[in-house]
Amino acid sequence: MEPWVGKARLTVMAVQSPPVERAPAARFIGLLAALGVLVVAVGLSVWVGLKDIPFSTVLSALLDGDGSTASVTIRDVRLPRALLGVLVGAALGLAGAVMQALTRNPLADPGLLGVTMGASTAVVLAISVFGISSVLGHVWFGLIGAALASLMVYALGATGRQVTTPDRLVLAGAAVSAVLFTVNSAILLLDPAAFNQFRFWNVGSLAGREVGVLPVVVWFLAPGIVLAVLMGRALNALALGDAAGRGLGANVGRIRLVGVAAIMVLCGAATAAVGPLVFVGLVVPLVARLIVGADQRWVLAYSAVLAPTLLVAADIVGRLVVQPGELQVGIVTAVLGAPVFIALCLRKRVGQW
Repeated sequence: MEPWVGKARLTVMAVQSPPVERAPAARFIGLLAALGVLVVAVGLSVWVGLKDIPFSTVLSALLDGDGSTASVTIRDVRLPRALLGVLVGAALGLAGAVMQALTRNPLADPGLLGVTMGASTAVVLAISVFGISSVLGHVWFGLIGAALASLMVYALGATGRQVTTPDRLVLAGAAVSAVLFTVNSAILLLDPAAFNQFRFWNVGSLAGREVGVLPVVVWFLAPGIVLAVLMGRALNALALGDAAGRGLGANVGRIRLVGVAAIMVLCGAATAAVGPLVFVGLVVPLVARLIVGADQRWVLAYSAVLAPTLLVAADIVGRLVVQPGELQVGIVTAVLGAPVFIALCLRKRVGQW
């Protein structure tokens, strides 16, 4: 055995040492507390902005809009933006938790299945080939691109006589992502105008999204969120390994297929709506696993609450740090997530499968 292989295996074993299990009552109380923090974050997102609006005016606008400028700002701009952040955050958190459970790899990211790059390529084609500049148009193309990329990855992972495994899916995802990245780069280099539009979508932002974006992505994100949450028990069986899962009566192939479909819908719709957001789907499930242990039902529940809290809070920070301008949420999540991710990697335990 090569020396680096042995070191890699020792590193994986150290990363996957078991976390501390929490009592169900403590988990439930922690989840309620996290929900409370999320509600506060949404309230602050509606209240805080470049334009100072009294809190009483915010409440009045939410209860009965009077058509004033402040009311329109609250009901048509800030509230949909906060709700979009909640939906997208929950989707990315759940997609990351499902991805890490499927691959039994605590450092797996939902983008490994080529979903993010598929959405990016479709948006590039929408801008460069079809001349579509509206955010709503980008959403539809992004959804189609994410779906096609995911289907391609799963088809490649299932090719041959061997059974589809997490390793094969990740390798297929890396291959598809590399090809799509090359296509993206070629188009953007040849079309500067397309690059100028694409860079605003690619940075990741909750700002500037049309009102019609939220109803569109709800149709995809809501079923995807429900599907991912309901997978907790099945993912617990899969966490024991394919052989042990089959021994418990689990249909491993079906679980993996449903999991890939959930990741495709969640990550694809979220990326199409706001652009690629890094670290949300990677760091939040790690933190959730450290809090509640290895039970995937609780990991999924905490990920669905902590991820939107992080995203909405990052959006608020982006509005405040560079006034009168605004820092895109994708930049803020990268700045906040990178140190947390490094700290988690330096710990002796991150997760257990």
